[in-house]
Amino acid sequence: MEAAAVRARTRIRPLGPSLLAVVLAAGGCAPALDWREVRPAGSGVAAMFPCKPAGQARLVQLAQRTVRLELHACTAGGATWALAFADLDDPSRVGPALDELRTAAAANLGAPMDAGEALRVPGATPNPSSVRIALQGRAPDGRALGERVGLFAKGLRVYQATVLGEHIDAEAAGTFFGSLRLTP
Repeated sequence: MEAAAVRARTRIRPLGPSLLAVVLAAGGCAPALDWREVRPAGSGVAAMFPCKPAGQARLVQLAQRTVRLELHACTAGGATWALAFADLDDPSRVGPALDELRTAAAANLGAPMDAGEALRVPGATPNPSSVRIALQGRAPDGRALGERVGLFAKGLRVYQATVLGEHIDAEAAGTFFGSLRLTP
């Protein structure tokens, strides 16, 4: 696909159901997983993606502030793989922002909230709201979808790593989440 077509389809909308639509629409079509390390410029994070992500950004409401949310996403193996991040201006807003991202992910699919498990990303700032969750719900068009979400932070920057699809390969999702690390 041409880069302009990918960018046109992957604009970030206000946080909430629109973020789900962006993640669903992002990236090009690729039948196989072609793993590569990705370090989005200015993100301070490295991750293994099974496809080449396209990036875009938009201003959104998060933790009672307007922030610039940057999203890098692509589609491969029947799933969309995404990494989003935003900078906050107040350390007291980091936990609430992670909680808000978690709630929005569940609401986007109409899924019950998952208790999740602690997520430890090398280099991340310890935070009780850093979790990895598994959700089962529906897309806006009614298709059944599964979503795996990892939420973490470093300093005033919050991150959301996501795998979204009708069928999520557990091993591939493990590779993606296991590869996350903050870079100096």
